[in-house]
Amino acid sequence: MDWLDDVKWDRDGLVPAIAQDAASGDVLMVAWMNRDALAATVARGEATYWSRSRGRLWHKGEESGHVQAVHEVRLDCDGDVVLLKVTQRGHEPGIACHTGRHSCFFRRLDGGRWVVVDPVLKDPATIYR
Repeated sequence: MDWLDDVKWDRDGLVPAIAQDAASGDVLMVAWMNRDALAATVARGEATYWSRSRGRLWHKGEESGHVQAVHEVRLDCDGDVVLLKVTQRGHEPGIACHTGRHSCFFRRLDGGRWVVVDPVLKDPATIYR
């Protein structure tokens, strides 16, 4: 049996994928993968996702240069979530979010409202072409 057959793909052929910093354990982002994206990630050693908004494979960093080198791929107990342990590489190492932050999880619930708690490391207008 192909290892990809062990993944429980949703009705659209997708599975959520969590990118976690291999060194710090920080959760950097959550994205979607289809079968081709997961196979490409393993083959390339760099994260490739399925972009629902673009309707195509998305090699993380293809525009920003913020590539995710994949050290380990894990599948959860139910087989329906993938965890990637990564090192964020690129022009500005450590930036995973399109907002120019280290992580996409930069807002914390505080007193019934979302508060931005992590700084922008680089202006996104200078990152994306």
